[in-house]
Amino acid sequence: MPSYAKLSNKADLWANNRFGFVTAGRLGRFVPQYAFNLAVFGVLLWGGALNRDGVASVGGFASAALVTTLASQGLQYLGMYLVSRGIGDANRNVLVGLSINIVLTSFGTAGLPIAREAFLIMGFGFGILLFGIGLLSDLRSQFAPKGGIGLFFGTFNPFHNTHLALVRRALDERGLDKIVIHPTLVPRIHADAFRKGELRVARLESGFQIYETTDKADSNVDYFPTGRMFLPPETRKVLIDLAMAEAGLHNRVEVVFFREIYNTKGFQGVIAEIKKAHPGVRLHGLHGTDNGGMYVRQIYDECGWIYPWRVLRRDGVSATAIRRGAKGMTSAVVTDVLEQLSANVPMVVAGGRRFRNDNGVLTEGD
Repeated sequence: MPSYAKLSNKADLWANNRFGFVTAGRLGRFVPQYAFNLAVFGVLLWGGALNRDGVASVGGFASAALVTTLASQGLQYLGMYLVSRGIGDANRNVLVGLSINIVLTSFGTAGLPIAREAFLIMGFGFGILLFGIGLLSDLRSQFAPKGGIGLFFGTFNPFHNTHLALVRRALDERGLDKIVIHPTLVPRIHADAFRKGELRVARLESGFQIYETTDKADSNVDYFPTGRMFLPPETRKVLIDLAMAEAGLHNRVEVVFFREIYNTKGFQGVIAEIKKAHPGVRLHGLHGTDNGGMYVRQIYDECGWIYPWRVLRRDGVSATAIRRGAKGMTSAVVTDVLEQLSANVPMVVAGGRRFRNDNGVLTEGD
């Protein structure tokens, strides 16, 4: 079951990254799960393990597999919604959703009248809601009106050329007045794991903090979906500020850092704060199609009528590759700062500004 949950998440991520649409990701999860459930129901029915009358009462084994898969999809995405709210983790929540669905399916296909109706309503209800929300999100991304403010959230670990190109394109293609950028601070999954003693900072390497699991870590939890090397959030913000100034975009891009709001309410709270500061203004959500980008897309979709603007990742630029030493993927000023951090100089000088370097944390001033 844990392996099945992980494979389901990977199928979703692959489809998202390949096509860049929420509906594609959900179909990427749905199709293999439906095929699997279809085979399981067929074998169980043939072997006499299922109540034939009960299965017939929900339309036969193909219909039972369909409803089971739809209900499972709904429970899994409910689990992912809880992850974005800081409750649980992706693999465990999906595993719980699958387990609940197995119990509901057992009662629903046993021929019990009330359980059967509940099974059908939940399955088709979740299916319509889930794919309906995803389809509306995809339509908003393709038929968005111009004007308003762009939101750009992410780890930016570090801020690289694709991030910069995305900002420029979004300003032009969506006719945005400005873009508000807020980097991830310490993700909740890591903050909780540090508090529980499941994670620790093993060492400092080229300015990056290297995370590692401890003996208390849960083997079913993916602690590092985007890697285990992290620049401190203060340093990532400095890099974004410097890159925007170097590109001449500092008047059209605002880099914000709502630490208390983020730590208590996540990016949902950050969006609420931006809406409060700009009442009635149309919002556009910028994101990539990798794991982190589609996670941010889910947050946009949860927070009201935000118009997604996505870019397919096809240029080969990768923060992971940069952390491993790849060159030519960051702007001149970001490259300069990373080299100074790698040399562990006590004072970093870049873009006409000076920053104290305290174990990779950059603070402006002498």
